[in-house]
Amino acid sequence: MSNTSLKEKIETVTTMPGGWSDYTCDISLEAKGAFKIALESLRGVDYTPVAFAQQVVAGMNYSFFCNSKVVYPGAPNEAAIINIYQPLKGRAVITGIQSINH
Repeated sequence: MSNTSLKEKIETVTTMPGGWSDYTCDISLEAKGAFKIALESLRGVDYTPVAFAQQVVAGMNYSFFCNSKVVYPGAPNEAAIINIYQPLKGRAVITGIQSINH
């Protein structure tokens, strides 16, 4: 993570308190760090974030739009939304994964 603390990052988010930001493909270092930590023990599917949105709470909620691929030969590419909560203190955790069917 960058030298900016999560608390300082939360204070600079310009969304309405409790509201979600727009999705952007410019994924912040803080969001990338939360994604990496939350998914480090997940096995069986590779997720690559494409865009994210964030919501200021007592910490930060992140919603990542991801490419996903089950880890086996010939598996199709799919899409998913992964929601992550980063508390002010402590580790980021996955709060939900939703496959997007087409």
